[in-house]
Amino acid sequence: MKKILLQKKQFLLYCVIGASGVTLDFGIYSLLVKNPAARLSGANAAGYSSGTLLSFILNARFNFRVTTKSPAAHKFFQHRVSWLARFRRLLHLLIGRFNFDKYLSKFATLIVVVLLQYNLNRLLSFRKAS
Repeated sequence: MKKILLQKKQFLLYCVIGASGVTLDFGIYSLLVKNPAARLSGANAAGYSSGTLLSFILNARFNFRVTTKSPAAHKFFQHRVSWLARFRRLLHLLIGRFNFDKYLSKFATLIVVVLLQYNLNRLLSFRKAS
């Protein structure tokens, strides 16, 4: 029971911290795509990278309580980079193929990011060494 409560607490804190990363990600993306010459993939990568860095620092320090010099940093960024291409394709599909709004499409991909990456980070990146 204690383990389940800890996971719920971690998930809630992850969501709060994730909201700050998502806000930064979406803000940078939104600023960059206002420029007609901006490429969506570049704006997405810039926002995603910034949000990822903020989320890692806050999660490492306040949620999972690991040092930023631990192997968690490498795992965290490895997972995030591997997912960036997937989310870029999803964003391209929503905007290019289905003609969805570029802001709503970005928001939709961010929801997927939070749900998938919490579990990857909890189980793989920030797992306590036995």
